Amino acid sequence: MKNILSTLFVIAILGISSQSASAQEQFQKGDKLLNVGIGGGGYGFYGGGFAVGGSFEVGVHEFISVGGQADINFYDGSYGFSPNSSYVSVPIAARGSYHYGKHFLTIDALDLYAGPVLGFSIDGNEYYSGTSIVIGVQAGARYYFKPAMGVFAEFSGGTNVIPAKVGLSFKF
Repeated sequence: MKNILSTLFVIAILGISSQSASAQEQFQKGDKLLNVGIGGGGYGFYGGGFAVGGSFEVGVHEFISVGGQADINFYDGSYGFSPNSSYVSVPIAARGSYHYGKHFLTIDALDLYAGPVLGFSIDGNEYYSGTSIVIGVQAGARYYFKPAMGVFAEFSGGTNVIPAKVGLSFKF
């Protein structure tokens, strides 16, 4: 985990120092957005965990993007009196975002967004495997320090979603 965080930090610093954000447009129809990052927090009935994943969206309207996301989450938990066990879940979901920052922001490099998430999760450990529904909402912010590269922070709530994610964001 330290290596991943260190790598993301170094990439972000290099990107910031090599070129500042130039005059760029906020989110637009046709933009392709890729987030790659790490996450953590509670998951389902369990305590903290560690997640790695990404999302991809395409702008279909001046304020709306649609796409998908996939993560892999590692966490510990137990049912009732059973011993503590390590679990892995892979939530895969469709998502949509409304880019509301355009209504009031004057910072072109900042993109604020929120929207629904719906999909399924493949869950299991050495004793159990199964699927469950992923349903929730997500809200986040992207800051582009280069016209096509930036950082993001995203928070989610609902069933079988990763509560918090941070990482790198790319616009094509």
